[in-house]
Amino acid sequence: MTELVVVFFSGLRKRFRGRAGKGVRSQGGAAAVEFALLLPVLMAMLMGTLEMGMMLYNKAVLTNATREGARAGIVLRNPKPSVGEITNVVLQKSQSNLISLLPTDAPQVTVLQSSPAAWPNTLQVSAQYTFKGFVIGSVMQALGSTWVIHASTVMVHE
Repeated sequence: MTELVVVFFSGLRKRFRGRAGKGVRSQGGAAAVEFALLLPVLMAMLMGTLEMGMMLYNKAVLTNATREGARAGIVLRNPKPSVGEITNVVLQKSQSNLISLLPTDAPQVTVLQSSPAAWPNTLQVSAQYTFKGFVIGSVMQALGSTWVIHASTVMVHE
């Protein structure tokens, strides 16, 4: 009985090995072709993920820079800081920390001060930055749009 089982399984092993070997040999290049077709898609997804991360980082940098500019503008000082001084604070804080894969322009800064007689006497600092990237940025440029990051901070004078 055991001899019959051994002979049966050895025969099955030979049959399946023959079929499996032929199948593997005939599909040997299929994996390389599939990889070659999917590699550009995977690289585009990876680069898109990196660009989204850089864009979110730049949004945080721009928000922090406008916050620092508003903070510099509301402190009690005589004479009050000028619009140019507040703009310089925002540019100093942002330009050294913004990252991009392609060369870009400096952020555009807008400073709006309310009337000193108004209550509450507020200061609004806004910045706008055009982000350029390889994958997502190129697609957006091809579609005729740009990737603009906005940040704004409003604080009350002391």
